[in-house]
Amino acid sequence: MAVFAIFKGFIINMPKQSEQILEEQLITNLKKLGYQYVLLSNELALVQNLKTQLEKHNNINFSVGEFDKVLNILNKGTIFEKAKTLRQKQHIIRDNGENLYFEFLNTDHWCQNQYQVTNQVTQEGKYVNRYDVTLLINGLPLVQIELKRRGLEMKEAFNQLNRYQRHSFNANYALYQYVQVFVISNGVNSKYFANNRYQDFKQTFYWTDKENKRLTNILSDFTDAFLEHCHISKMICKYIVLNEANKIPMILRPYQYYAVEALIERVKISNKNAYIWHTTGSGKTLTSFKASQILMNLPQVHKVVFVVDRKDLDYQTAKEFNSFQEGSIDGADNTNNLVKQFTDTYADKKGEHKSSKLIITTIQKLNTAISKLRYESKMANLKDKRIVFIFDECHRSQFGETHQRIKSYFNNSQLFGFTGTPIFADNANKNELGKRTTKDLFEDCLHKYVITDAIRDENVLKFSVEYVGRYKHKDGRETAIDIEVEDIDTRELMEDENRLTKITDYIIAHHDRKTQSKRFTAMFCVDSVKTLIKYYGLFQRRKEEGAHQLKVAAIFSYANNEEDAEANGFIPEEVSVVQEPQAIYNLRPHAREKLDEFINDYNQMFGCAYSTKDSESFYNYYNDISKQVKDGKIDILLVVNMFLTGFDSKTLNTLYVDKNLKYHGLIQAYSRTNRILNEQKSQGNIVAFRNLKNRTDEAIALFSNKDAIEVIIMQPYEDYAKEFEEAFEKLKDITSSPNDVNDLQSEDDKLEFVKAFRNLMRLKNILTSFADFTWNDLQMPEQEFEDFKSKYLDIYEGTKETKERVSILEDVDFELELIHRDEINVNYIIQLLIKLKSQNKGDTEKTKREIANLLSTETTLRSKRELIERFIEENLPLISDTDEVTTEFDRYWDKEQKLAFEKIIIEENLSKAKTEKLIEDYLFAEREPLRDDLLDLIEGEKPSILLRKKRGDSILIRIKDFVETFINGMVG
Repeated sequence: MAVFAIFKGFIINMPKQSEQILEEQLITNLKKLGYQYVLLSNELALVQNLKTQLEKHNNINFSVGEFDKVLNILNKGTIFEKAKTLRQKQHIIRDNGENLYFEFLNTDHWCQNQYQVTNQVTQEGKYVNRYDVTLLINGLPLVQIELKRRGLEMKEAFNQLNRYQRHSFNANYALYQYVQVFVISNGVNSKYFANNRYQDFKQTFYWTDKENKRLTNILSDFTDAFLEHCHISKMICKYIVLNEANKIPMILRPYQYYAVEALIERVKISNKNAYIWHTTGSGKTLTSFKASQILMNLPQVHKVVFVVDRKDLDYQTAKEFNSFQEGSIDGADNTNNLVKQFTDTYADKKGEHKSSKLIITTIQKLNTAISKLRYESKMANLKDKRIVFIFDECHRSQFGETHQRIKSYFNNSQLFGFTGTPIFADNANKNELGKRTTKDLFEDCLHKYVITDAIRDENVLKFSVEYVGRYKHKDGRETAIDIEVEDIDTRELMEDENRLTKITDYIIAHHDRKTQSKRFTAMFCVDSVKTLIKYYGLFQRRKEEGAHQLKVAAIFSYANNEEDAEANGFIPEEVSVVQEPQAIYNLRPHAREKLDEFINDYNQMFGCAYSTKDSESFYNYYNDISKQVKDGKIDILLVVNMFLTGFDSKTLNTLYVDKNLKYHGLIQAYSRTNRILNEQKSQGNIVAFRNLKNRTDEAIALFSNKDAIEVIIMQPYEDYAKEFEEAFEKLKDITSSPNDVNDLQSEDDKLEFVKAFRNLMRLKNILTSFADFTWNDLQMPEQEFEDFKSKYLDIYEGTKETKERVSILEDVDFELELIHRDEINVNYIIQLLIKLKSQNKGDTEKTKREIANLLSTETTLRSKRELIERFIEENLPLISDTDEVTTEFDRYWDKEQKLAFEKIIIEENLSKAKTEKLIEDYLFAEREPLRDDLLDLIEGEKPSILLRKKRGDSILIRIKDFVETFINGMVG
C-alpha cells in the first residue's frame, strides 16, 4: 500500500518507510550516541566478539580453554538465573592454576561498559531467525529491538519476540537469553518491557519525560532518552528488579523511575520531607521497594524504615518486598523485634544474627517503640541517626499525634510518603490537630502520576459505572435511592428486606455477564456489618433454593456498633493481631457469632479450620481469603471496609456497591477493579445501588482534573453499540459474508480480516458486560457473528500449518481469549445432545445448528469436533432412551481415548506405563515435560544426538494433542 502527498500541485506516490530503512536510520542514530557498529552475521561471530569485549572490559586475555569456562558459566541456568549471573562477580581457575576474577557487567559504575550495536544476527534453533537490532554491552546482547514498518501494529513485533523465545533464543550458547530489555517499535510508537515471556502485551510500557509526556519516535526522542547508553545501562543495573517469588525480571515504568530518582536526589542534597503521588494500581510497592533498596545502600543513611498502617498490610508488604529480593525483609512482627531491628540485635528464625538496614513495621508498633518507657534506653542512641521513613498509603493514618511523635523523636529523620489519593483541603477530615493535608505533613510533591496518566498509558483500566435502583413517590415521581424524600425514612428504606432481596437477585442474574462467566471475581461492599449479615443470609437462601452456585465469602473487622455511620471517605484502620479478639472486633455477640458462621461455611468450602477464637486464626483467615480471591476461587466477597484499600488482585473486575463513598474512599474502592491483566479484561465494572454519580464526578475531578471524567469513566452503552455498527461496516467492506472469507487469497487480505473481526470482538466483549446488552440493538445477527468467528478460527488454525514457511499471520495476536467461554465444554454439548434426542423433528435442526456452531467456534471444542460429529451420526440414532445419552457418550469417549493412546504408543514406540505417568504429571504440574523425560519414554534404541530434538518435539506434539482432545474441556 502507498500513501500520497501533494507537492507543488502534483500528487506524489510515497511508499511507506520499510523496516530496512527504519533499521538503517536507527543504527545511524545509535552510532551518533556512541555505540560502535559491528557486523555479526551469526552466533559464531557473536561469541568471538564477546571474547574480545570481555577481555577489553576486564583488561585481561582469555586462552581458548579459559574462555570455554566462561561460556560454560554463561550457558547455565534459566533466563532468571542468567539475569543473576550477569550481575555477579565471576571466578575461574586459569590454565596456570591461578584464580581469575572478572565481571560481565559493571553495575556500580554503569556508564563504564563497552557499547556496540549490530543487526540481522542469524540464529538457528527450531527454526532459523534473524533479529533486527541488538545492543551489546561488553559483548553480551542485553537489549533487543524489533521493528515493524510504519502502519503495522507493535503487537506484531511483541508476538515475534515471543516466537523467537520459543524457537531460537535458547539455541546453542543461548546468549540471547541474557537480553534484559526488549524494545518494540513501528517507528512512530515505541515500547519496552523486561525479558519475561509470560507477560501480556498489556504489560509493555511507553517511555516518558518527567512530566509523563510520551517519547515514542524510535528515530528521535525515544532513542535519545531511553537508548542513550548511560541511561539504558542505568535501567539494566539499577531499575530491573528480580522477582524471587515468580522467578521473573521486572523493569520499572518511567514514572516509577522518576519518583525513585527524585527521592534519591532529595536524600543526597537535603533533609527535607516529600511525598510521591502515584495513582492507585500503578505499582507503588515496586517503586517503594526500589527506592528503599537504593536508599539503604547510601553511606549517609543509617536505616530505612517502611511504615504501613495495618497489620495485614505489614504482612502483605513484607511478602511483596521479599518476592522482589528473597530475605530482604524480616517483618517486625512485634515491638520487641522491631526494637531489636533498630538496634542491630536482631536474630532471624534460625537464630542467625542479622543487621537490618531495611525494616517494615506498622505505625502502631513504631509508636509503641518510641513512646513506651521500657524501650527508651535501647532506642535513645537512634535519635540523632540518619533514618529515612517511607510511609505507604500515607493518605490513611498519618494525620494524628503519632506522626508528630515520630518527627519529634528522631532529630535527623527524613519522611517520605506514597499515596494514590492525597489529602487536600476538600477531602480533609478534621481531627485533634485540625484539618491537615498531605502537603502539610510531607511538604513537596516530588512526582505526580495521576489516574488520567495511568489510563492513557494503559497501566490501569477505565471504570464502567452503572447506577441501579430507583424508587417512586406515591405521586409517581422517581428519586435516587439514597436521597432523603419527604415521608420516607431513608435508613428504613435502605435496610428494607425487599430492597436487599431485589439487589441480591440482580447480582445473581447479572454476575456471569459482569465477570465474563466467572472468569473474573467480584467484591460487594456494604454500609454496615448489620447489612452484610442480611445480604449473606439472602445469598445463602437463594443458593439453597437453587438460584445460583456462586461461592460467596464474607469478612469484616471492628466497628463501634453494627450500624456504621455514613462513610466519610476514610476507610478505618482494621485488625491488629497483637490484640485479643474482643478488642479486635468490639462487636456485639450476635455479629461475632455470625462471622464465625460465615467462616465455618468458608471452612467447608475450602477445607480449612479458621475461626475468631484467637487473633492468629482470624488473621490466617484474612490471608487465605486474599489468596482465594486472587486465584479466582471466590466469586463474591462481601465486605464493609476491609479489602477496599491496599488489596491488589488482577482477577477482580467487578465491585458491587451499596455504601456511601466519596473522595479518596471512593477512588480507592473503585480501584480494586482496574488492574491490567489481558485483552479480555477491558474495564473495571462498578455496579452502584446508590446514586453516587455526583460523588464519583467530584472524586475524579479532585484526583485528576476537571475534564477527566471522559477519560476515566467508560462511555455509555449506546456509544459502544454505535462503534460496533461502524466496525461491522468496515468488516463488510473487506468481506461481505462469512462464506466470502474463503475467497480471501493473499495473506494481506486475511490479515485485514483478522484485524477487523478482532476489533469487532473487542467491542462485543465490552458490550456484553452491560446489563442492557441484547443482539436486537445491533444490525449484525448473533449467528452471523458466530459464523465470522468460525472463519477467524479457521485462519488461526491455518497459521499452525505453515511449518517453516514465514507467514505474516504468525505475528498476529488472534486474541483467542475473547472467544473462549469456560462454561462451554463437553458436558454442555451432552446436554444439547439429550435435548436433541428429546425434541420434535421441527426443533432438531435448530439444535443441530447450535451444536455445529459451538464445535466450530469454541476453542476448547474444535479439537474434539470430528469425534463428537461422528458420535452424532453413528451412535446417537441408536440410542432410544435420553437417560442413556450420557452413559453411551462416556463409553464411546473412553473407547476412542484408549485407541488414540495405543496409536501413540505403537507409532512412537513408547513405554505405556511411563507415558501414562508422564501425562499424569503433565496434567498435575501444568508444565510441558522436559525433552529428556520425553526421550526416556522410548523403548529400545534412543535417537542419535542429531535427531533427539526432532524426536522429542514429535512426541511432545502428540501428547499435547491427546490431552487437548480427550482431557481438556471435558468437565465443567
